[in-house]
Amino acid sequence: MSEPVLNSCGLREMLAERGESANGGRREEALGNAKKKTDCRQEPGALVPVVDRNRCEGKRDCVEACPYDVFEIRSIGAEERRGLSIIGRLKAFAHGGQQAFAVHAEACRGCGLCVTACPERAITLRPRTA
Repeated sequence: MSEPVLNSCGLREMLAERGESANGGRREEALGNAKKKTDCRQEPGALVPVVDRNRCEGKRDCVEACPYDVFEIRSIGAEERRGLSIIGRLKAFAHGGQQAFAVHAEACRGCGLCVTACPERAITLRPRTA
């Protein structure tokens, strides 16, 4: 599995100094930083969060961690459910069909707090495609 695309805001370097990785860091610390505006200089919308539907369990950590209100938790629809693997369907059923959606992806500044906070490692940041 490839490492998520982050950005030039220093998240990768900051985590490396602490001996952490972007997807395996201290979740509680990321949540502790929730709603604090970061010093990220990335333009809004240059990077977009992508949620892996087969991994997401809708635990709200990304919602709590994002200072830009990019995410919300809601029920997955029939179309999303059809795209799930067997394991993904079981997870969705076990968690009441609730998952994270990047409803305001255009507001994302690529700070990476959602990536760090997600216990399922379901979120990656990718460059916006035209």
